[in-house]
Amino acid sequence: MSFRSIVRDVRDGFGSLSRRSFDVRLLGHSRGKSSGSFHELHDQPLIIQNSRWANLPPELLYDIIKRLEESESTWPSRKHVVACAAVCRSWRVMCKEIVRGPEFCAKLTFPVSLKQPGPRDGSIQCFIKRDKSNLTYHLFLCLSPALLVENGKFLLSAKRNRRTTCTEYVISMDADNISRSSSTYIGKLRSNFLGTKFIIYDTQPPYTGAHIPPPGRASKRFNSKKVSPKVPTGSYNIAHISYELNVLGTRGPRRMHCTMHSIPASSLDAGGSVPGQPELLPRSLEDSFRSISFSNSMDHSVEFSSSRFSEFCGPCDDEEGKARPLVLKNKAPRWHEQLQCWCLNFRGRVTVASVKNFQLIAATQPAAGAPTPSQPAPPEHDKIILQFGKVGKDMFTMDYRYPLSAFQAFAICLSSFDTKLACE
Repeated sequence: MSFRSIVRDVRDGFGSLSRRSFDVRLLGHSRGKSSGSFHELHDQPLIIQNSRWANLPPELLYDIIKRLEESESTWPSRKHVVACAAVCRSWRVMCKEIVRGPEFCAKLTFPVSLKQPGPRDGSIQCFIKRDKSNLTYHLFLCLSPALLVENGKFLLSAKRNRRTTCTEYVISMDADNISRSSSTYIGKLRSNFLGTKFIIYDTQPPYTGAHIPPPGRASKRFNSKKVSPKVPTGSYNIAHISYELNVLGTRGPRRMHCTMHSIPASSLDAGGSVPGQPELLPRSLEDSFRSISFSNSMDHSVEFSSSRFSEFCGPCDDEEGKARPLVLKNKAPRWHEQLQCWCLNFRGRVTVASVKNFQLIAATQPAAGAPTPSQPAPPEHDKIILQFGKVGKDMFTMDYRYPLSAFQAFAICLSSFDTKLACE
């Protein structure tokens, strides 16, 4: 029996039980905040735990999931790995042990991967589709090397809300329900009146030692029955984005700086790392994998019920948290005399000239009082951490790598869509 047939057999065997437990959880949600909490759902009798699949020997289960994880390395076939994590608690624990984060395997598997750093070697290639009529933006994972493709693995979505004094982009893990009252809301991007300064807000606090401003005012989500009162949610300022003013109107591209309060500058040093967010109490089980789905042209069978895998986040490190934040700046383009335009080498990932195109690198700023190194800057500081560019009408590519996460990279790219008359 092949591993795919095993997974298919498991999924078919648990289909009715999963649907039954899913209905119970939805009914529990409608009774109020306390009845929809994570702990009460675990008090429900789980028939799945007594099945033959849940009682597999640990050595056999490890071998099955390990081989499946290695063979199903790309989407949409990687949905079988997610299916294994949705079987029961013992399978979920085994998946936690085997499946690594995108920093080490360059793969996006579970929802928590969207807030984990990208790969150190190489980058994760994505594309953004803009809908001007609805003021929405959808982020997809590239499934082929072609630039203009309509299919992809859906990751995140954002909706632009215009206000009197600012512009706000609400970011969600749901392709359709993009609102702050949704259980899939994970953060937002807010600009000032001129569109020159932006703040990225996260619903989850960064690591313990991060120096960030205090959380913002309580949002409407605290009054929503979809959110358990035990889950700490709010608006945590994790990054600042600023565009330099161009008062004289001189020729040249936009100049931007990003101060990542949740990422220490030491993360780019040898042996450095990005501290993970603290482990939070998971939300209700049905709000986990269903938000991660394919685009309309692909299979939606990846929508499972399981935990949100927040326990995949690494431990906190207070010592590194006291370090100064990482600062990113756009790579300066060169002027091409023959083409009479500013040029950057996007290595074929950008095909249309646009003022929105940019590449971000680390701004090397040695700490005060630090000795001058006798060797040149580490190669990590010269690598392109994020690049964004236009490839067609309402189609843009977004490639990111360590130490940025997909959520942070998407929010930075959203700032480039905003109108900036004072910067151009």
